[in-house]
Amino acid sequence: MKFSLSWLKAHLDTEADAAALAERMTAIGLEVEAVTDRAEALAPFKVARVLTAQKHPQADKLQVLTVDAGPEINHGAPIQVVCGAPNARAGMVGVFGPPGAYVPGSDMTLKVAAIRGVESNGMMCSVRELQLGDEHDGIIELPADAPIGAAFADFAELNDPVFDVAITPDRADCMGVRGIARDLAAAGAGQLKPLTVPQIEGRFASPIAIRIEDEEGCPAFFGRAIRGVRNGSSPEWMQRRLKSAGQRPISAIVDITNYVMLDLGRPSHAYDVAKLDGALVARRAREGERVLALNEKEYALDPSMTVIADERRVHDIAGIMGGEDSGLSPDTTQVMLEVAYFAPDRIARTGQQLALTSDARTRFERGVDPAFLGDALEILTGLILEHCGGEASEALHIGKPPLDQPEIAFRPERALGLGALDVPVDRQRAILLSLGFEFVGDDRVRAPSWRRDIDGTADLVEEVLRIEGYESIPSTPLERVAGVARPTATPSQRVERKVRRAAATLGLDEAVTWSFVSEAEAAPFDAAWRVANPISEELKIMRPSLLPGLVAAARRNANRGSASIRLVEIGRRYLADAERPTVTFILSGQKADRDWQSGKAQPFDAFDAKAHVLALLEAAGAPVANLQVLADAGPNWHPGRSARLGLGPKTILASFGELHPQLARTLDAPAPLVAGEIYLDAIPAPRSSSRTRARFAPPALQPVTRDFAFFVPAGLTADALARAIRGADKDAIVSVRLFDRFEGGEGLSLAFEVSLQPGEKSFTDEQIGAISQRIVAAAEKLGARLRG
Repeated sequence: MKFSLSWLKAHLDTEADAAALAERMTAIGLEVEAVTDRAEALAPFKVARVLTAQKHPQADKLQVLTVDAGPEINHGAPIQVVCGAPNARAGMVGVFGPPGAYVPGSDMTLKVAAIRGVESNGMMCSVRELQLGDEHDGIIELPADAPIGAAFADFAELNDPVFDVAITPDRADCMGVRGIARDLAAAGAGQLKPLTVPQIEGRFASPIAIRIEDEEGCPAFFGRAIRGVRNGSSPEWMQRRLKSAGQRPISAIVDITNYVMLDLGRPSHAYDVAKLDGALVARRAREGERVLALNEKEYALDPSMTVIADERRVHDIAGIMGGEDSGLSPDTTQVMLEVAYFAPDRIARTGQQLALTSDARTRFERGVDPAFLGDALEILTGLILEHCGGEASEALHIGKPPLDQPEIAFRPERALGLGALDVPVDRQRAILLSLGFEFVGDDRVRAPSWRRDIDGTADLVEEVLRIEGYESIPSTPLERVAGVARPTATPSQRVERKVRRAAATLGLDEAVTWSFVSEAEAAPFDAAWRVANPISEELKIMRPSLLPGLVAAARRNANRGSASIRLVEIGRRYLADAERPTVTFILSGQKADRDWQSGKAQPFDAFDAKAHVLALLEAAGAPVANLQVLADAGPNWHPGRSARLGLGPKTILASFGELHPQLARTLDAPAPLVAGEIYLDAIPAPRSSSRTRARFAPPALQPVTRDFAFFVPAGLTADALARAIRGADKDAIVSVRLFDRFEGGEGLSLAFEVSLQPGEKSFTDEQIGAISQRIVAAAEKLGARLRG
């Protein structure tokens, strides 16, 4: 919600400046995201007159101007400017930006430059270049009597700060400037000015009748016709206010309807009577009906939607957007006004089905004031008569808006019980009265018609507290429970903390990516969770893998010149059966700089990914010593450069390696790139629940190491052979490590270092020999033979 300070002061009598009002708004729950002072941004720009305009010697579409920008610029001497605007001519008055001025619409700082060989000292500016609108057909033209050399912001009355306020969905009453002024007045920031509602006497019967056939979707429909109007330009003050709100002025009547919506939170619509055939009817759409909306898009309708139609066709998607067929034009002389109440849930569902948003929908689906239809129609009529002329018909009030507001128990002691703030009863009553609440006796309250969000005593307490000031609530420490404090983290949270620390020690940077991905990114992973109302087309699927988000992050880093990318994310995958906690990391680029031996940088490979997976699994408490390496990592991994780690084929704890080339192309992954996934929910819980650390008991005797080299048959993996060696004597053998691979005339040879740990006394030669024989026998069972 955007509006200017002067607009706010049209409703609020206050001496407070913009900063004070912004601070007060935020304090009472209306968060001010920004206060923009356009006068400061436009301070360098001056009102200037074009003295001469001559054709550029080297370009047909350029002119060389001499400009008088007043005594402050160039000591009053004429300034030479090269200009390409078609409306630039001698004698016109416009806006000049001198060298050094920042042009917000072009995102550039002006400087003295040669354009096609002719020096240019600044520029004459267009509306779009100063971010005052979208027009860019020529430079700004000011009245001939505009003061030369004056600050343009002062002359155009742009020295008016603009607030940008974030309105929460429950505060539909603050979707208009008056609602915000009412809250500020209740908070002591000023006095709310009375709202003037003209009483328009109808001069003739309305030529267009109104009917309601869908009372559920449209309980009330007020309207009247106005004939003899001139639909020219809206007044300058109204255009300035609309522009401050980000609206583009269109025509007088359209601007007036938009102004009333932004000013009072009341959407309305105007139809060109000449384009209507018979009565206007609020009804359900018929199957197969279509409407060309004002955004120039055609929408297919169905009976779940409320529309406004005449006897022949649909003219309005009720409460959301009008139709092109009955839109206003400069030739419009007779209009029919619509001020209706539409059911919020119907508007919300229709907008979602059509993927259509508008300022009107934003207000109707939150719930506009149902008691303000008649007054809004009179205000709207008065503004049109004042600025467009004409005469009004008798008003039509069809239907009955839902005006019933429940009575709520007023319990002033709940302010202390719920909010920890002891507010006197009289003060609470004064706050509620200033916000429009009505007391029914001493212990009952009825909320105003514009506050559809109030339905209980707790809501009354919230109103009192936010106006009194949350900063007034005393800080009260929580009572400490007797005894020794116990940790509150769950086992899964403790595991994630350990993994996070381990990842940091490995040099991985933690990333947080979207939990949503596009359909193309999700397709390779068999996505199951589709978002019904997505933020955008690129965020429609709940991610079945963390890889798309991390790969996108790696690509952005690589595009910015990062040579070594190491990212990790701890998050959730959304699969068909459940959410799965997962640790995913990617390594891209080079793991080390060029060295003096090879002169080349070393890229990451699948073995780096394996090392990272093992380290993180160990931090997560997985039984790393019992893990098996399984070759098939799945369809999204490179068939020859990836693997899985598991406690057997049915309990997979991790996957690692290079991505499948097809997936890498789909995700546009930078090369080289390896990755790893750890499935935290698959890691078995530790057998012991004891919180005490095991006693450190190092062995009393030195370990013994022996090396074994085997010729191995094709298809036998090093991991399978290592597991067989370890199983030859589980008591004595404490580790098995592959340290050499040799391929010669007799085939492939693998060499292992085996560590033996004696217990109470050292091994004898006979014992070591017996263990060695068992190791050789275990290897021979797999087809391996000892190398001589």
